[in-house]
Amino acid sequence: MKDLVDLTALVARSADAIERERRLPPGLLDALHEGGWFRMLLPKAYGGGESDPVGFVETIAEIARHDASTAWCLCQNSVCSMIAAFVAPEVAGEMFGRDPRAVLAWGPGPGARAVPVEGGWRVSGSFAFASGGRHANWLGGYCRIEGAAHGRTMLFRAAEAQWTDIWQVVGLRGTASDAYEVKDLFVPEAFSVSRDDQAERRDPGALYCLPTGAMFAAGFAGVATGLARALIDALAALALEKTPRGYKTKLRESALFQADLAQAEARLRAARMYLTGTLAEVWREVEKSNRLTLDQRMAIRLAASQALQEAVAAGDAAYHAAGATAVFERNAFERRFRDLHAVAQQLQGRRAHFETVGRYLLGLEPDLALA
Repeated sequence: MKDLVDLTALVARSADAIERERRLPPGLLDALHEGGWFRMLLPKAYGGGESDPVGFVETIAEIARHDASTAWCLCQNSVCSMIAAFVAPEVAGEMFGRDPRAVLAWGPGPGARAVPVEGGWRVSGSFAFASGGRHANWLGGYCRIEGAAHGRTMLFRAAEAQWTDIWQVVGLRGTASDAYEVKDLFVPEAFSVSRDDQAERRDPGALYCLPTGAMFAAGFAGVATGLARALIDALAALALEKTPRGYKTKLRESALFQADLAQAEARLRAARMYLTGTLAEVWREVEKSNRLTLDQRMAIRLAASQALQEAVAAGDAAYHAAGATAVFERNAFERRFRDLHAVAQQLQGRRAHFETVGRYLLGLEPDLALA
């Protein structure tokens, strides 16, 4: 825990620079690499931590209390590294085993295509939302295979891509979730993979039964709960000092405020316990069986979606209860409010995930792409 305490202190000191520069600064990146924080979900065979899902989410949430962009990048890049369990050992070794600072990032590219050629593929496409891509040395991208109904994720060096700065956004500014493009790039067959396909899994670790979508969902819900935790803590601290305009006593003396604070606290605690409790329950069974059932996958999806939504509601309550104080950049609310709503706007925050689980609960075919 001391290492995490030291890290979060550095993250907190770096937060203003992260917001201003829209990047994780070099000193913080050095500490993240030295502590192996980008390797939390990487197989142990390549120097990774192979962390359990609960520990991973709790770590992400704690870092998010101090800076959401750092936590988001760690979540994104750590989950991407799980691909090492699905490629040949020599490929995983080249990507992660030789370089202790190796980071993989990727983003969606709806129009990306791969043409089969001798020994591999010719890949062309534009990808975006590549969180942490600016400090990554490997990139990936899902491509449709020309002449086929399926696709594969292609892996290539970041130096082979052309970057475009698109990340002028309301929140999570430091993630540098920019766009990148490749044109007619040769990717060897061994550097392509059917992501999360258990038939291609090479590593026996139980962690790699869990699809990356489930880990993204849980991890980003952790970012949301960490942000909400910071907002509620800041509100409680403010109440000790602030006397609102028109009041004769400090905010803490208001019965209405006391009730609102307690309800926000209860809402956040319930969300976080639902998420970590579900993950712990699923993990116990997966460790025993080395397989993930569809029931368990849906349980993670539901818990992650609900936790994210409830964290946003709890954070909003804290922001609004702070009054005009919350709108000033110098205070603890404004940036976290923006970051929290940026979290809610991305793929894992979609309310459509509830429809996916609802269909499954009713015995209908769910859309597994959203699970």
